[in-house]
Amino acid sequence: MLAKLIELFMHNKIIQLVVAAVIFDTIFGVIRAAKERKFNSCFGIDGAIRKISMIVSLCGLLIVDYLVKVNLIGFVPEQIRTWIGIDTVGTSEFFGLLYIAYEIVSILKNMYLCGLPVKKVWSAVRKFLSNYTDELPDSDEIQETDTMDETATAETKV
Repeated sequence: MLAKLIELFMHNKIIQLVVAAVIFDTIFGVIRAAKERKFNSCFGIDGAIRKISMIVSLCGLLIVDYLVKVNLIGFVPEQIRTWIGIDTVGTSEFFGLLYIAYEIVSILKNMYLCGLPVKKVWSAVRKFLSNYTDELPDSDEIQETDTMDETATAETKV
């Protein structure tokens, strides 16, 4: 049974995408921390705990999917199902899609804070999310950075 679960985990496209998103977010988070000179163990441990918890929860949900055949395909838009190429959506895939969305937002935020030219994309995503949730990641950091950018732009115009 363990070999079957490991095989399911390794060949699950959604879980592979979650792992890739976690790796990209970690890389951009480290670059951002180095840039801002805020690289410390507490900051890193909190992020690592969150990311490990996502992976562990997916492992647990994959066991649930193996034992109980749940199909939540109705919750995933058809365009996404076609693009990813999935026929069934178990609890692990469903939560995996949510984790991917969370990680993409975090990646965009870190890219923006690293100084990459993604301000318009980040602004559009932030605006879209603000219509649906009050839980935006580290919005105080973004506002602080936006204020610093505006001050620097005003100083260069003078």
